[in-house]
Amino acid sequence: MRLSRFGRKFTGDSGTLKLMDDLGEAFGSGREMINLGGGNPSHIPRMEETFRAQLAALAQRPGELERAMGDYSGPSGDRTFRGAVADLLRAEHGWDVGPDHVCVTNGSQAGFFALFNLLAGPDEDGGERRILLPMAPEYIGYADIGVGPGLFVSHRPSFEFLEDRFFKYRVDLDDLEVRDDIAALCVSRPTNPTGNVLTDDELASLHGLARERDIPLILDNAYGVPFPGILFRDVRPLWDESVILFMSLSKLGLPGLRTGIVVADPALVRALASANALMTLAPCAFGPALVRGLFESGEVIALSREVVRPHYEARAARAAATLLDDLQDCDVLLHRPEGAIFLWLWCRGIPVSSAELYERLKRRGVVVVSGEHFFPGLEHDPWPHKSECMRLTYSDSPEKVETGLAIVAEEVRRAYREG
Repeated sequence: MRLSRFGRKFTGDSGTLKLMDDLGEAFGSGREMINLGGGNPSHIPRMEETFRAQLAALAQRPGELERAMGDYSGPSGDRTFRGAVADLLRAEHGWDVGPDHVCVTNGSQAGFFALFNLLAGPDEDGGERRILLPMAPEYIGYADIGVGPGLFVSHRPSFEFLEDRFFKYRVDLDDLEVRDDIAALCVSRPTNPTGNVLTDDELASLHGLARERDIPLILDNAYGVPFPGILFRDVRPLWDESVILFMSLSKLGLPGLRTGIVVADPALVRALASANALMTLAPCAFGPALVRGLFESGEVIALSREVVRPHYEARAARAAATLLDDLQDCDVLLHRPEGAIFLWLWCRGIPVSSAELYERLKRRGVVVVSGEHFFPGLEHDPWPHKSECMRLTYSDSPEKVETGLAIVAEEVRRAYREG
């Protein structure tokens, strides 16, 4: 089979494909595996009870379940749901948004694919425009979704070393250059993979740089406020019509419904709706129909604050303490977990790469994600730090997580000892 350049790119090796293939093979084979790799959220009983109740209520309303499953929505998504999202954001944050500021996508990943390629890549004048990631490491899913190569420009972070063997990445604003070929800035807050939360000052500085250049600031808010609220620091939310805000139902506990939510200038919403129409005809209507009542009542905010955030904050503290205790005799640091659902382990000066550790752990029945996949835009930078880190999720049951972390610690100690 002869593939196009697009076909070769999208059938080649990628960190996202490797992770999803490994998870699919491991968990579909019946082999006992511990998942410390994927980003699947926890199955939180209170949230699942809520979703069952919403489904029952949806089924009782004449015609609504049938419309959600049997009819196409418009390419921007169901307008009633988009209005409920806008009303919620207006009430919670005071933002001047309406339904025309909101677009539904078939998951955030599909939304980012459309957005990055709408804004960046080959230009009409023969040049190339790029997306600036002000600080790597960043989300693994960005790395390979540009139709063409070289979509990202990225920068190394600066480091803040904290007490109790924690550290924190910071945006190196002194080294940050917004070149003329930059189409947009993009950051996640909290950040996948590290759990980093950009400070209000960092975000304000990036917002100012974007406005100076008259380009958008893309803010990946998949774990942020007002929902799902997996953010362990008090921060000021940010949005205006120069910001493209991505949210999702996934980390509320509904990843299978593939529902992304974009809040942006209406012109950008229309562009994304056009991409929806061409790629998928329309976004899925079932997720919005299931949760619309939670948005209209504001219950989604209470659940995020009272159920989702405490669940993950407790899990993060327990997992971090377990791992650091198991690795007392090794030169390792953890990024301070400030949000999201991951630990980011830095094994300083370890004599094997994180890719090799990944393979050793997989042979022992533990799936993690090696660090080098999280540096889009720095693929050709020979920075040793990239191969000294790994991402570990703590969203599974505490018993499985602690068993998996114990095996991780054994392999890390062996690597330091034996190479």
